[in-house]
Amino acid sequence: MAHDHPRLDPGDKRVAAAVGVNFLLTFVQIIAGVLSGSLALIADAIHNFSDALSLVIAFAARRIARKPADAKMTFGYKRAEVVAALVNYTTLIVVAFYLAAEGVERLFNPVAVEGWIVVVVAGVALVIDTITALLIFKLSKDSMNMRAAFVHNMADALGSIAVIVAGTLILLYDWRLVDPIVTLGISAYILWHAIIGIKPVIRVLMLGSPSAVSAQDVMARLEDDPEVVDVHHMHLWMMGEYESSLDAHVVLRRFDHLEDVKIRLKEMLEAEFGIQHSVFEFELPGTHQGEAKDIGS
Repeated sequence: MAHDHPRLDPGDKRVAAAVGVNFLLTFVQIIAGVLSGSLALIADAIHNFSDALSLVIAFAARRIARKPADAKMTFGYKRAEVVAALVNYTTLIVVAFYLAAEGVERLFNPVAVEGWIVVVVAGVALVIDTITALLIFKLSKDSMNMRAAFVHNMADALGSIAVIVAGTLILLYDWRLVDPIVTLGISAYILWHAIIGIKPVIRVLMLGSPSAVSAQDVMARLEDDPEVVDVHHMHLWMMGEYESSLDAHVVLRRFDHLEDVKIRLKEMLEAEFGIQHSVFEFELPGTHQGEAKDIGS
C-alpha cells in the first residue's frame, strides 16, 4: 500500500543541510569548551545544539503542515508550524534562563579560560552560523516556524561574535570576568528575541483575531450592507499565520436575495480584510432568542 508523503522541496533540503552542519558544530564546540574551560563557549555550544534541534522541529513541522485535511484533522495540519514555533521559542526562553544562572555563578567564581581555543572555535562557529542563516533566511520571511529557527541561529551567531570578543580580551588582559559577562549578554539577547517572537504564536493558538484587522471594523462593514440589519455572535480568528476565518449571525431584512447577499459579504471580507473563509447564519428580525452579544457566543 502506497503512503502519501510530501516530497522534499528546495526549502526542506536547505533546512536539512542546516541541521547537519549545526550538529557537527555543536560537537566541536563542546569538546573545545571543555578543553579550554570557557563557560561562554560551552554556553554557545548548548545554544547551538538547541539551534540544531529547532531546525529538526522546523523541518518536521514543514512536512506535517503540507498534509491535507482528513477525518481526524478536518482543519488540516497547517498549525503544526505554529506549534513548532511555540516549542522553539519556549526552548529559547529556558536556555536563556539557564545561561543567566550559569553566568551569575561564574561572576562569583571565575575560572581560567584558554583564550586561543575560544577564539578559534567561536570563529568556526560564526562561519557555520552564517551558512545556516543564508540557508534559512528566505524561509523565515514567510513562516513563524522558520522565523523561530532563524532567531535561534542569529542569536547563536551574535553569541559567537561575543565569545570571540571575550576570548580576545582574555588573551590580551587576562580579564576572566568577561567570560560570564558575555554569557549574561547572550542570555539577555536570547530572552528578548524569544519573548517578542512568541507573542504572535500564542495569539494564533489562542484563536486570536489577526493583529492587522479590527473586529469592530469588520462588523461595521458587514452592517453597511443595505440588506443587513444587525450582526452578532461574531468570531474572527486565525487558522494559521496567514489564514483568517470568520463566522457570524447576520440578521437580514428579508430572505429574497439570500445567495446574492452571502456572495457579496464573502467577497467584501476577502477583498478588504483578507478573510478567506467565512460562514454566516442568517436570521430574520426578531427570530433570535436570548441576549445577542456582538462578539463571541
